[in-house]
Amino acid sequence: MTVSETRPAEPGRDSTAPRGAAPRKARFRGWVRPGWAPYLMVVPAILLELLIHIVPMLVGIWMSFVQLTQFFIANWTAAPYAGLDNYKVALDVNSPIGRDLLHSFSITIVYTLVVVVFAWGLGMSAALVLQRSFHGRGLLRTMFLVPYALPIYAGVITWSFMFQRDNGLVNHVLVDDLHLFHSTSFWLIGNKAFFSMALVAIWRSWPFAFLMLTAGMQSIPTDLYDAAAVDGAGVWRQARHITLAMLRPVNVVLVLMLFLWTFNDFNTPFVLFGPTAPKAADIISIHIYSNSFVNWNFGLGSAMSVLLLLFLLVVTSLWLVIAGRRSRRV
Repeated sequence: MTVSETRPAEPGRDSTAPRGAAPRKARFRGWVRPGWAPYLMVVPAILLELLIHIVPMLVGIWMSFVQLTQFFIANWTAAPYAGLDNYKVALDVNSPIGRDLLHSFSITIVYTLVVVVFAWGLGMSAALVLQRSFHGRGLLRTMFLVPYALPIYAGVITWSFMFQRDNGLVNHVLVDDLHLFHSTSFWLIGNKAFFSMALVAIWRSWPFAFLMLTAGMQSIPTDLYDAAAVDGAGVWRQARHITLAMLRPVNVVLVLMLFLWTFNDFNTPFVLFGPTAPKAADIISIHIYSNSFVNWNFGLGSAMSVLLLLFLLVVTSLWLVIAGRRSRRV
């Protein structure tokens, strides 16, 4: 046996490669400069972000400055320039369009506050109840997460059948079983449409709040509760001064996410009411859709979307600034 046969393979060299060939690691280093690898891995995500979000957003902003109506759908690049006319029409509260937009905005504010408050409250209550270990806790957690795991359209369509006047489950329970009403009601028209929409949104949103808060509670040391119990703190004082205090970073993100998701909610009202919602449930997402795809005024609808984007950016910035100042004080 020769010396070359017993010599161990050089590090980084392929044993099957012929002698004299450059190692694979060396060839890779020569192709990619040091420090470039992380940026190359981010390139696909950046391209997809540009394709899915940035480019459509820029096109929507451009559409808000042109008179893109049904007359220019075939050749939308030839739509005449409108300047700020679409924004003036949308913000003119003395005109029917401006009044309707203001009404839709106010309905959306109330709808968002109701859903966020009740979703967070139910999620926090369930998380507190299931914080301590007991027999059957895993089954209850799984059942609580069913509305969040269920596809949106399947869940909302089920609720739309339950809200039917003649053979809906809601009327059957409230009228026939509990006798809370003397006659069946129309839950998807009139002023009751708002409560129906809010109820479905709360049912869909609170399991996510429960999931986030439960995950946050797992990081709270149990020694804090034991020490508080020794000092005489009850359940409510422990929840206020330990649980809520430790969950402050989680709540900052959770409340913001619930606010943005609910304010931009489109699936719930669209599946319940179709493209034209009752006036009491005409939230801004459906209102913009109606102006764009029902009235065929894409320029005006785009202007409303840009105004909505600016409002949400302002609210998000203020929320993060206030939350940051409070965290620094603590």
